[in-house]
Amino acid sequence: MAHTPVLLVIDMQILFLGPAYRPEETIAAIAGLRTRALAAGVPVITLRQHSGYLEMGSSGWQVAPELAPGEDEIVIDKTTADSFLGTDLDARLRGLGATEVIVTGFATEFCVDATWKQALSHGYDVTLVADGHTTFDRDDSTRVSAARSIELFNDIAGAIEYPPRTVRVQKAAEIDFGPAI
Repeated sequence: MAHTPVLLVIDMQILFLGPAYRPEETIAAIAGLRTRALAAGVPVITLRQHSGYLEMGSSGWQVAPELAPGEDEIVIDKTTADSFLGTDLDARLRGLGATEVIVTGFATEFCVDATWKQALSHGYDVTLVADGHTTFDRDDSTRVSAARSIELFNDIAGAIEYPPRTVRVQKAAEIDFGPAI
């Protein structure tokens, strides 16, 4: 089977980016990756959270302008941290012939984590973009800092074994959209 990656951009919505850790740097990493993916013909799927506190169509619900999906791109609205649960994400990926998902977005320990792990269970290889996900910026000394949380989840993804699936953790600039070797 041919290697067919799909880039996932999870919940990079305006409401979340205000309290996010290093939002500008994360947006820049994802935007550069997104541009390269589209140039290489790699599909991009944008996922948007919808819930009681985040009304569809509101200004906070909108995706960051730098990451706004084009007219012909797939956009999926979801109501849980798991981007597969209650959505047609798996059907869309299968329709694209995807063999790998490249995961970016917000929030590291919630939506990003749930989605990349479920991708494995659905039979996809995973690349977690080390500098392409973020979470709430925490200054509360009773919790794990955002920087440490991101580092921890990158370490977990890099250590997990899920045969026959593969999991990689790479920075956005390291990701090659050429054919798999």
